[in-house]
Amino acid sequence: MGRLDGKVAIVTGASKGIGRVIAELFAVEGARVVCAARTLRNGAGSEGSLEEVVGAIRAGSGEATPVQCDVGVYEDCRRLVAAANERYGSVDVLVNNAAVFEFKLVVDYSQEHWRRESAVNMDGPVWLSQLVLPGMIARRSGSIINLSSPGVTGPGRGPYKEPGRGFTMYQAGKAFIERFTQGLAQEVYQHSVSVTCYSPSQGVLTPGMIKLGGMRGRSATDGESAETTARAALLLASLPCEKIAGRVGYSQALLKEFGWASEAKGAGADRPGSGFSQA
Repeated sequence: MGRLDGKVAIVTGASKGIGRVIAELFAVEGARVVCAARTLRNGAGSEGSLEEVVGAIRAGSGEATPVQCDVGVYEDCRRLVAAANERYGSVDVLVNNAAVFEFKLVVDYSQEHWRRESAVNMDGPVWLSQLVLPGMIARRSGSIINLSSPGVTGPGRGPYKEPGRGFTMYQAGKAFIERFTQGLAQEVYQHSVSVTCYSPSQGVLTPGMIKLGGMRGRSATDGESAETTARAALLLASLPCEKIAGRVGYSQALLKEFGWASEAKGAGADRPGSGFSQA
């Protein structure tokens, strides 16, 4: 018996990185997974695709379906939830993992890029939550899980020994998500719907992070495995609302608190340890 047997889950940003590992783990645990991302099939310059991850899930006897989707576009979000409902029924678990980012100082950010980043990183989770909540409220059951980032707490007050590294805009969006999580959790608690948010305890070496240079000379052994990060999502999707509603935490600390084994270096750390963010 899997922890998510019979559940319907949407995972955004599922074509690669953390999102792909979450989707695959959920399928192994018995969920019917709707995998959402912008890239449907591999092509020039692509680092992963929906066809690839859904094929891997099905090869392992899991159940998954791909939906090409840009979560920064409301109509795409509406179509994603409608496709999940039509294919499998009402959504039980929503994982808001998709994100876009660019490591630039605020003075160098273009209006176009900020509009794009805020649409995907902030608007998308809000819209998708709105769209899945009516079904969850009607059933008095459901889980919304938002992904944050280790550096969301910011550098604190000065004086500063080192200059900023260009994370400000991305981390500001993640701070919004953490506050949104707890506000929404309070709104829907009476309906037995849990809303939670977590960050990897340490940075995760993903294709997106490598491409944008977020590792800054670090190696994969400096961070957390995507498998550990995914297990924290599984934990939050599995536990009852009264135990986790409104939780904003870190992957390894959550796994330790609830007795789930973690294979990551520094298991049990409750603060980010790597200095770079997840992607």
